[in-house]
Amino acid sequence: MRPEGIQWTPPARAEGDPRPPTQWRRILALFRPYSGRLAVVGLLVAASAVVSVTTPFLLRAVLDTAIPQGRTGLLTALVLGMVAAAVVNSIFSVLQTLISTTVGQRVMHDLRTAVYGHLQRMSLAFFTRTRTGEVQSRIANDIGGMQSTVTSTATSLVSNFTAVIASVVAMVALDWRLTVVSLLLLPVFVWISRRVGNERKKITGERQKQLAAMSSAVQESLSVSGILLGRTMGRADSLSREFTGQSDRLAELEVRASMAGRWRMNTIQIVMAAMPAVIYWAAGMTAAGGAPIVSVGTLVAFVSLQQGLFRPTVGLLATGVQVQTSLALFQRIFEYLDLTVEIDEPEHPVTLDTVRGEVRFEGVDFRYDPEQERPTLAGVDLRIPAGGSLAVVGETGSGKTTLSYLVPRLYDVTGGRVTLDGVDVRELSFDTLARAVGVVSQETYLFHASVADNLRFAKPDATDAELVAAARAARIHDTVAALPDGYDTEVGERGYRFSGGEKQRLALARTILRNPPVLILDEATSALDNSTERAVQEAIDTLAAGRTTITIAHRLSTVRAADQIAVLDRGEVAELGTHEELLAADGRYAALLRREAPVAAVAR
Repeated sequence: MRPEGIQWTPPARAEGDPRPPTQWRRILALFRPYSGRLAVVGLLVAASAVVSVTTPFLLRAVLDTAIPQGRTGLLTALVLGMVAAAVVNSIFSVLQTLISTTVGQRVMHDLRTAVYGHLQRMSLAFFTRTRTGEVQSRIANDIGGMQSTVTSTATSLVSNFTAVIASVVAMVALDWRLTVVSLLLLPVFVWISRRVGNERKKITGERQKQLAAMSSAVQESLSVSGILLGRTMGRADSLSREFTGQSDRLAELEVRASMAGRWRMNTIQIVMAAMPAVIYWAAGMTAAGGAPIVSVGTLVAFVSLQQGLFRPTVGLLATGVQVQTSLALFQRIFEYLDLTVEIDEPEHPVTLDTVRGEVRFEGVDFRYDPEQERPTLAGVDLRIPAGGSLAVVGETGSGKTTLSYLVPRLYDVTGGRVTLDGVDVRELSFDTLARAVGVVSQETYLFHASVADNLRFAKPDATDAELVAAARAARIHDTVAALPDGYDTEVGERGYRFSGGEKQRLALARTILRNPPVLILDEATSALDNSTERAVQEAIDTLAAGRTTITIAHRLSTVRAADQIAVLDRGEVAELGTHEELLAADGRYAALLRREAPVAAVAR
């Protein structure tokens, strides 16, 4: 029995509980390895801010001193200073962009590799419950959506904050009264931007979920299997309509995300754009009632600084909105990084230099779900001596495949233990298990690469001669050699260039190349015709000599020569013995054999 393929969903979180402190600490921790580069960015930003605020003072000197007094030398020097400030600022800006973009891309790289590495450690149960498109969307779309945030936010925050502080100090130095007028509405602007950010964060979470759903639909329906199923079932138009609906919902969310708070943020920009006019009006009203409070040069310099203040202020507010929006993406990524690793390598793993191959199941119980009413396996006791063979047969859903998953530790037992050479497999290093146990599954998977690359996945340094030897042993060499490009032939998406039997023989060759002392064959010949099955079975029999073999059998004709045959019934070992012993007992095995006999006769 296997768990149904349901989509994984993160644990529910209480409404209004964004847990910002923890999330902020984790986000800042992502940048910690690059603190040195960020410090350089900070110095460049500070230097740029200082250079920027000198320009208005140079302008005031031009208007109040150089031009009225006709001092051309001073005028030339002041103008050259303004040009030099612009050049220096441009150089600083390019360097800031280079360093901050590099840091941002490294942070994204760290996130991608962290998520991918964490998912590689998840048990098989996680992937049976989670749609592949959902996983792909988290890595590609969610992390990709954070690109602008992680590549420019740090620089933008430091740059704009420094510019604001420098501008305020300079404005106070020019005239503190006009400075107070300029900053009156700033708290209101901050409050508005925070509300807009929260609104966009909520919409972004909905958008990413919809994007993940659409990615899953594309991955499932536009694969080779999906196309075949859709067309043969006459559902192509229906699938197109479903995708159109999903795309339409995504488009609506994109519009909502783009327009959320747009009028409020534009109101801020309108007010800020009007502030210079207010300053001119205030200065003019003062002059009308008496002597002006500031000179023309000071007034022009102040308005220039004010514009220099408003630009980074708007930038800070926009960055705040962007950061709040990105929190939804960070939350989705952290949800994956926080997934509990159910099957992990022990703190002090046992390494076996030489594996004899004795496998034992000692009182093994297993449940896919703790709340599962009846266990998938219950009280299984089996011993396969080194070099021996065990065949496992039974009705569909009796637990045969599940039993085979426990040896390579694709799942962990919930009771009892599985041992390899007397060592609990939960205490062995992953490397030892991978070297010791080879699996040929009934669900053969081939990468979209060449035949040679697919075989070398088991042994990257294998020579061409070793590839040919493994292929010959699996009775697939002649088929591959007859292809136009031989072993360089692309196998196609999921190996669709080959028949089911050819794919299984390629998978067998891949395992042969790895040469494990323990071989698990999960209905490895189920997709073969009778003549091909006999040829492959001969190869398996030859290769099984000297190695421990566990065969999950669909056709009982393939297991007669096994040292032991275990008959599973609803997760329990109902019978155990040789073919002759079980046949003489006239129990479940004999009944299965009689049921298969008419089918075999028809096939012949």
